[in-house]
Amino acid sequence: MRFEELDIDKSLKDTAKDLGFEELTEIQEKCIPDILKGRDVVGQAETGSGKTIAFALPMLNDIFPEEGIQALILTPTRELCVQVAGVFKDFGDPLGIRVASIYGGVSINPQIDEIPRANVIVGCPGRILDHIHRKTLEFPDLKFLVLDEADKMFEMGFIEDVQEIIDHTPKDIQTIMFGATISNDIYLIMERYLQDPAVIRTKDLVDATKLKQTCYDLAGPREKFSLLAHLLKHETPGLALVFCATRTEADFIARNLRAQGVNASAIHGGMSQAKRLDSLERLRDQRTDVLVATDVAARGLDIKNVTHVYNYDVSDSTKGYIHRIGRTARAGEDGDAVTLLTPRDHDNFRNVRSGADFDIKVREPPAFEMLNLMSRSRNEKPRVWKPQRGGPRGYKSRGHSSGGSRGRSHRR
Repeated sequence: MRFEELDIDKSLKDTAKDLGFEELTEIQEKCIPDILKGRDVVGQAETGSGKTIAFALPMLNDIFPEEGIQALILTPTRELCVQVAGVFKDFGDPLGIRVASIYGGVSINPQIDEIPRANVIVGCPGRILDHIHRKTLEFPDLKFLVLDEADKMFEMGFIEDVQEIIDHTPKDIQTIMFGATISNDIYLIMERYLQDPAVIRTKDLVDATKLKQTCYDLAGPREKFSLLAHLLKHETPGLALVFCATRTEADFIARNLRAQGVNASAIHGGMSQAKRLDSLERLRDQRTDVLVATDVAARGLDIKNVTHVYNYDVSDSTKGYIHRIGRTARAGEDGDAVTLLTPRDHDNFRNVRSGADFDIKVREPPAFEMLNLMSRSRNEKPRVWKPQRGGPRGYKSRGHSSGGSRGRSHRR
């Protein structure tokens, strides 16, 4: 089905055309008619499926500039908040619909000034509740409530906050929930607040026939980092996501990669909002080739053209692993998911493999040069080290220099 065939305002269809949208995705084609009918909807769809447009277009079709706040969209992270707000602004600006982004980590005063002029509020639960308690945010005219990435929001401990927010909204609003999975907490919210919802599931966007899963078993942290740097420099032609378990580790690995000439940026919840958004923009503009991320920071972000996902720290669950590898091998493209193991990762890796039948090939690492790791002190200036001779026991060294640029730009 094409966007031009939708029964929505012509301005919305014109904007879709201007932005290059022609054919509806599966989740859009299934959800938009039910939302236009006013029905509550629960959708299971992965990031990158087009779900934001699936709820934004039918909602904007029934939102009017002169009627106050008519839509509230809750998101688990600041990055997703900004991303969703951007979609609403793209489609809402031609209609005169005003959008406000409400999240923590920034001054609350500009938000207090912006809220009275908004028709759509996109926000994170904590800051939304803060405004509700201050009585700077009320919902007498609300028509729509959306819980985006609801499963992750509840995993992060926001279910009580979400319930309190819902209790401050009118009883007769239309409620829409999306998640990568339909968890028990989602069912709880469905039973308590939704009226006869349409439950819509889509097939997995990741094509297993195009996703290659590889695992390397290594002796320790030095070998792990050295192999990661080698693979990024010599075997990763496109954008890459590197997943780490903690904020500290993400910063540490990104700093060490930059010192080795790899164009890497970190993103995690401990960074300022400006820095997090800058990391995303650099990746999307291809000023960065590698994003080193924690799971929470990366959740819900629609980053296109990722050719490789590297599990530097292994996820502690099958679900987490699936979410990570689902960032590549999309839309008919090939993708690689690479897991780097040291002895401390083995328990998590066993947990991952016990939850599903993955086709993960354990391979011998290619020859790579051993690199020194920088100190974890933030005061140490980045530098490029000369490679040490030799490598892990049983590995051969090819003698490549580790200095200079990453060596990916010349392949583009």
